[in-house]
Parts: sequence; C-alpha cells; structure tokens
Amino acid sequence: MAFRILHTSDWHLGQHFYGKSRAREHQQFIDWLLAQVEKEQIDAVIVAGDIFDTGTPPSYARELYFKFIVALHKRNCAAVILAGNHDSVAMLNESSSLLNTLNCHVVVKAQEITQAPEQLIYLENAQQEQAVVCAVPFIRPRDVLTSTAGQTAKEKQQQLQYAIAQHYQQLVNEARATVPSNTAVIATGHLTTVGASCSDSVRDIYIGTLDAFPASEFPTVDYLALGHIHRPQIIGKQPHIRYCGSPIPLSFDETAQPKNVNVVSFEQGKMSECKPVEIPTFQAMATIKTSLEQLENKVADTLAQLSLEGDEKLWLDIELSQGDYLLDLTARVQELLADYPVDILLVRKTKKSRFNISQQDNVTLEELKVDDVFQARLALEDWSNEDDLKQRLTTLFNQAVEQCEQQSTDESEQSEVTS
Repeated sequence: MAFRILHTSDWHLGQHFYGKSRAREHQQFIDWLLAQVEKEQIDAVIVAGDIFDTGTPPSYARELYFKFIVALHKRNCAAVILAGNHDSVAMLNESSSLLNTLNCHVVVKAQEITQAPEQLIYLENAQQEQAVVCAVPFIRPRDVLTSTAGQTAKEKQQQLQYAIAQHYQQLVNEARATVPSNTAVIATGHLTTVGASCSDSVRDIYIGTLDAFPASEFPTVDYLALGHIHRPQIIGKQPHIRYCGSPIPLSFDETAQPKNVNVVSFEQGKMSECKPVEIPTFQAMATIKTSLEQLENKVADTLAQLSLEGDEKLWLDIELSQGDYLLDLTARVQELLADYPVDILLVRKTKKSRFNISQQDNVTLEELKVDDVFQARLALEDWSNEDDLKQRLTTLFNQAVEQCEQQSTDESEQSEVTS
C-alpha cells in the first residue's frame, strides 16, 4: 500500500474575470476533485496557497471552501491549507481551530518552530502509513528575520534568502528527528522559484527584495508542493519539486495550457510516483488575434471546434491589428458578433500598437496595464550603456507595485478585524 496526497493550488475562489463570476467553474472543479479523491484513494489534499482571490472573498466563495472541507472529512481525507499572497491571514485563521476538528490543518504564517508547532503536520492513513508535512505558507520578511539598518540591497537579498532556507531546514530537521526513517517528508511553499515559467495572471511577488528563490536552497525532502505559479511544471529538473498550477485559467494566456492536479504516492517513505491528472475544461475561452475584416471567420472557425451546450457561451479575448480608438473598435466588434454564442470579455489592440504610446494619439489608458506605461516610459530613454541601471529601476518599480498591492491586502485584513 502507499500513502497518497493530491497537490493543488491557486484556486482563487471568488475571482471576477472581466466582470464574470467563476462560481460555477469552481463548483464543478470541486465536485471533480472530490471524485478524484475517491478514485485515487487520496489520504490528504494539499492546497499550496491562494485558495481565495482576495482578502475579503464573497460569501459564496467561503461557502465553497467550508463545504469542501466537510466533504473531504466525510471521505476520511485530511486537508492541509496554506495561506498565499492573495489570502487574508486573519480570515483564514479565524476558522482554523474549528476546521482542525475536521482533520483540516490551516497554516497562515511562518514562525519559529518553537512558536508554531502547527507547521509540522503529522498524517496517518487507515493502513497506519504516515507522512509529515513541513507546512510553509507565503513568507513575509518579518516572519523570518529582523531587518538590519545600513544594509545594501544585495546584503538584504542574501540575508533574506538565507533566512528562508534556514526556516525550511529547521522544519525538515525537526520533522526527521520526530518520525521513523520510513516516513515521507513533504514540504510546501508559495513563492516564485528561479526559472519558473509564469503567466499574465501571476502577480510578481517579492519577499522583501527577493524576487525568486533558488531551488538549490530547498532542503532535501521527498516531495515539495509549490503554489503561486499557475502553469504546472517541474523545477530545476528535479521531479519531486513541482508547481501543480491553477485548476482553471485565470488569464486568457493560460487557456492553451493543460490544467492539472498532482497525485503523489509514497512507499516506505519515498516518492514512488507523481502522476499529473488533467482537469476538464469547465468554461470555453479563447484568444483570437486577427483583423476586423477576418474576425467573423475566425470566430466561426473557433466555435466549430467546440461543443457548446444549452446556453453556454465562449468567452473571448479579441486582439485586433487596427490602430483605431479602442472604444470605436469595441462597438464594431459587438455589432459584428451579436448573433454568435460568445461573450466578449476583452477587446484590445496588438501589443506593438499599445506599447508605441508616444507615437499614437489613439491609445487610451483603459487598454494599458501599469507595467505597459512604465515600459513605454523606459523606451523613451537611451539605455545603451546603462543596462544595470535599467534593470535596477525595473526591479524597484516591481517592488513598489507589489508593496502597494500588499498594503491594500493588509488594510482589507485590518478593516475586517476591526469591523
């Protein structure tokens, strides 16, 4: 017999996608997931962060979450839930004690092992096979180190990287010291690793000044269940270090990728198999890049390849090569496709025309991302002899954006606590 876990992450319950609710898709995914738990005889489900999309998820998203935990408990399956950078520490923590009675272990914060023994989770199945999970959620710098005045940026990065590596190593050392040698040691993480392939929906997260953590700095474990990156992938050519990816596409550029959960088996404490299980598509989505003249033909060809049922519609991202004002293009697209079973979620011009801001009068702020504006401003300068400075400015800009977004999340958490 084997001890089996199911590794999933980045559900983003409560997400609104260009005004569209994902509630139906998430419910269908959870139903499918519960069926896999039974089919694969799963002993524990690990959700490696970002179970919610925001720190204040809508009530239906919380209901999905709680019903999922109850359903797992009825199937004699444990749950390990890690907080991600989108999740509210306060919101997840408020129900953690109650959920623990249902064999659900919620870990929201990285701390010293003496202060947070709940980061070591001891699991046992009906056959008395065991595993221990070194449960590491999204790490904030203040969780693992005390800042030192007068350090350079490089010194801060090195200190933070060392502190994260030490946190993992201490957990793994403690785990191995407290279980038999034939017990699987599993670790988790919610972060960007060096070399990971991202998608448009993945927010750049900086742990302090550290943008990516080297896979070589993780301690030796039997499996490392990672979250935050939405594309399933193996890291550092090491089969036991994996991102499983998000269960549904969270941006249009993810629609061409397979969506997986990982079913991982352990025998005598060692990983014997890691099987990616492909998740069905619950909502038809497509990106169409064309001209206005060819748009109808392209949409018709795309629909011909699908089997839409009932009132189901195709969600569309349309990228046009025209240089007209976006507002004018959107109206013409809506008129052209009025009789097709599609919902037009996004109309945009090609990236080349959007980025060429300084030479166009018909680019509006609505069609630009924050990063688009920054990159366009950088393009106005001559960086031929100052590549290092350009990279430094880009890093500082990304850190500033991340800090603003994190501050917004923290303020939402504080508002919820006080209300």
